[in-house]
Amino acid sequence: MNIITKNILYITAFLTVSIRGFSQEKMTLNQAIEIALKNNLDIQITKNSLTVAGINNHIGVAGKLPTVTGTANTNEQITSLNQELSNGTTTNRNSVVSNNTNMGVTASMLLYNGGRVIATKKRLEELQHLSQDQLNATIQNTIADVSVRYFTVVQQQNIIGTLNQSIEVSKQKLALIEARKSAGLSNDAEMLQAQLDLNNQIQALDNQQIIIEQSKYDLLRSLVLPPNSEINIKDSIVVDKALQWENIQVSLKNNPNLVTADTQIGINKTIEREVFARRFPTVNLNTGYNYNLNQSSAGFTLLNQLFGPFLGINVSVPIYTGTNNIRQVRVAKINTENAKLQREVINQNLKNTAAKAWESYIGNLKLIEAEQRNYTLAQKLLSVITQRFQLGQSTIIDVKQAQQSFENSGFRLNNLSYNAKIAEVTLKQLANLLGN
Repeated sequence: MNIITKNILYITAFLTVSIRGFSQEKMTLNQAIEIALKNNLDIQITKNSLTVAGINNHIGVAGKLPTVTGTANTNEQITSLNQELSNGTTTNRNSVVSNNTNMGVTASMLLYNGGRVIATKKRLEELQHLSQDQLNATIQNTIADVSVRYFTVVQQQNIIGTLNQSIEVSKQKLALIEARKSAGLSNDAEMLQAQLDLNNQIQALDNQQIIIEQSKYDLLRSLVLPPNSEINIKDSIVVDKALQWENIQVSLKNNPNLVTADTQIGINKTIEREVFARRFPTVNLNTGYNYNLNQSSAGFTLLNQLFGPFLGINVSVPIYTGTNNIRQVRVAKINTENAKLQREVINQNLKNTAAKAWESYIGNLKLIEAEQRNYTLAQKLLSVITQRFQLGQSTIIDVKQAQQSFENSGFRLNNLSYNAKIAEVTLKQLANLLGN
């Protein structure tokens, strides 16, 4: 099963997914992708284009099948007749009724036109492949967009966890200072500073909630859901560490945009052959059956009836077309060359983007390892300083600095994980690996 078929099945497999209940149950990344693939209008439009391309990919559209036409015509006339024949007979009558009836069936079949039918059929096949490639590209872009917005929500929610831990320390610090002040062991300045620190952290928490809600609105837009829809996401950022640069480089050739460019080159080459074939003669076989009836109530001919089959060959030779064919061939070749150049531009951009994403991926993975150690140390430091503050062996400034170190390390670790995940998504999108 190829990637296009898998992705099409991926779209239709969850058409009955219910949005209700996500406010109570957590939404996973797979569920978010399923909803987006179901609701995305660009995918629906591209699927319709693929259906149209499949319908048009037929030998009849290319012009190979015969055409059969039936015609029928009848005329009734009332005329005045004044007729003199060479033998002296004279006819002079009014209101002469006459009838002319013609019926026939004609079939025409193309025998030869320089191979233009074969080239046209090939172009129709390439157009269907192009629509399939465009559908796959739209699917990959949708999955990548949803993944990025989903993990943006996760990243912003992770900040809440760090802030809550720091707020808990600030609450303990304030409670301890209040107890000391009651015992006359602390002053107003320390209590005010502790209260100010706690207020600032609570305000930062409230601001972070706003950022999370805005991130959810961005995700809802990607899912094509109403902005008032409620979603609940509880997830962590887990980076796939198994990516290999050699595999990514090999898989770049499967990138939908690059495959589309290759298909477009093939389409332009078939157009070249179609245009070139216009220089050759066109031979058609014509056959059919005709019936002709002429009758009149007066006149030289009272009844004339003809009927029977016919068979013939029509040959059309393009002798001179104002050099249009020559010019069209030249234009078609230039369009093919442009398609090749555009393919090279896409290929270069893919390689550069992949190299940049790989450096971000590898670099952030290395930094994550170091920052995880720093985060563990910052947690231990905050715990030690808090204990020392409770014993009166450190100051409120020491606690505040330890909190800042802990928060900064947590924020850095969260951002590094997010950046590595985005680089991973980018690499898989470039290599056409999303959804596998």
